[in-house]
Amino acid sequence: MQIAGNSIIKIAPGFRLQWEEAQNCHVILYPEGMVKLNAAAGEILKRCDGTKTVDDVIADLTKVFPDVDLTNDVYQLLEAAHDNGWIKHRTT
Repeated sequence: MQIAGNSIIKIAPGFRLQWEEAQNCHVILYPEGMVKLNAAAGEILKRCDGTKTVDDVIADLTKVFPDVDLTNDVYQLLEAAHDNGWIKHRTT
């Protein structure tokens, strides 16, 4: 299933997104380890709380970063996160 604008995204069971002070970045934690995220990935994934659609996430990011079109970046990250098993999505 492809991620669409009306897909609702959440962090997958077994994974946890959190700010890691020691790393000074958001990370994805899972039983086998940790993935350090860049700032953009952290901003996108922290909005994926299981209540917002992809379109909602993009709209929220557009308010924070009005001079940048992040649509392609959001979809690319979410596809990669899905391929890695970090997120789950369902279509509304």
